[in-house]
Amino acid sequence: MRSRRLALTAVAVAALAVTATACGPENSDSAAASGPAATATTARPTTPAAPSATGTPATATATATATATATATATATAKPSGAAQASDTCGAKDLVLTAKAESQAGGYLLITAKAKPGVTCALPAHHPVIAFGSGGIEAAKAEQGTGRPIRLNGSTTAYAGVVTKTTKDNQAVEFTDVIVGIGSPDPDPVSLPVGPTNVDKPVVTNWHALPQEVATAVVGALR
Repeated sequence: MRSRRLALTAVAVAALAVTATACGPENSDSAAASGPAATATTARPTTPAAPSATGTPATATATATATATATATATATAKPSGAAQASDTCGAKDLVLTAKAESQAGGYLLITAKAKPGVTCALPAHHPVIAFGSGGIEAAKAEQGTGRPIRLNGSTTAYAGVVTKTTKDNQAVEFTDVIVGIGSPDPDPVSLPVGPTNVDKPVVTNWHALPQEVATAVVGALR
């Protein structure tokens, strides 16, 4: 009986040995096969991403747009110096102003205005500001409507008429100078000599391009 048990044990041991021998290489091969494959998969270098096809064009478009906008703004803002000066309203300091007595139409002062050399400006479409003396006797407007702007440069001349006395009595104040301004108030009015002149409720016409137009306006103001 003992011999039989020993024989069975030997057979079992032999079977286990055969099984271990058979399984060992397969497991080793499988592990070897799986190991390198996993390693290769992990170590595989990542392919660099292709440069974005939209990056450069987008930047170029933004730059071009900004440049175009800046150019358009600069073009719209920039003005030739002559045009900028032409759009400026004249002040008395921009003009050569004179005054002289005229006998026609009952008598009045003819004010002339020319632009100083190198100046281009526009007289407004109404009358100059006329005053007498430090007390500021100011002339009222002689014309109901407005005139038209007059652009002055070079030899162009504008004219306005001042009727110094519109009353019929003998009441008046005598002055020897007339103060002329452009706009109200003019920061730089000009005082012009006119000789002894009686002043009472004076009136002034709009600026005109011709002295004949001033004479007509004066006649209309005295009616």
